[in-house]
Amino acid sequence: MAEQHGTGQEAEGAERGVTGTRGEGSAELGEGVAEAWAELVDTARRTVADGLVVGTSGNVSVRVGDTVLVTPSGVPYDRLTPADVTGVDLTGRQVLGALVPTSELPLHLGVYRTTDARAVVHTHAVHATAVSTLVDELPAIHYMTAALGGPVRVARYATYGTPELAENTLRALDGRTGCLMRNHGTLTHGAGLAQAYDRTAQLEWMCRVWLTASSVPGMTPTLLSREQLAEAGERLRGYGQRG
Repeated sequence: MAEQHGTGQEAEGAERGVTGTRGEGSAELGEGVAEAWAELVDTARRTVADGLVVGTSGNVSVRVGDTVLVTPSGVPYDRLTPADVTGVDLTGRQVLGALVPTSELPLHLGVYRTTDARAVVHTHAVHATAVSTLVDELPAIHYMTAALGGPVRVARYATYGTPELAENTLRALDGRTGCLMRNHGTLTHGAGLAQAYDRTAQLEWMCRVWLTASSVPGMTPTLLSREQLAEAGERLRGYGQRG
């Protein structure tokens, strides 16, 4: 969820290995931060283009050293520029930018503190949100369940932006790289923005498959066993190009 944005106080300059001061454009930022911000904005815009969020809902973040770059609250993604870079340290203290960070900042920081994640994507994807209202765990409808660490859990509902929501979501993520959030949406994380986004898209697709199959009158979808998921997980670890 995203709220309206505002301006923050002026802050001191470079710290924790990130150069630049709040309100300055990308020309004053370290190259790594500028590139990461550009990728973050592209990813956020993709969530809209692919129908995973509406308006300014959802949020995206990426970790650069000890700084977390995050989408600001209430700003349409197509309006974000290099000068709008928004970043906090791992305690939540703003160190870059003048725009207020997403209201779901506690959620993102919780993931970075408890996992090896380098990027987080949170969406309000339609099919995934629908599934979150129906079950406590997404049924193992497809072998790609294994790519998220196992059966995808549904985090208990809590008001958006609260520490309680962050705690519930972290419990659902234990041993997983993605989860559903009751009556809310999805959250996935990865080693980078591309991987975190791909996991979000895969989770939404699996939710759509299960809803489609389970809606056929008089029919019950077949599900994969734990043994079948474990075998798929082993094969997936060797999937793709090497080198």
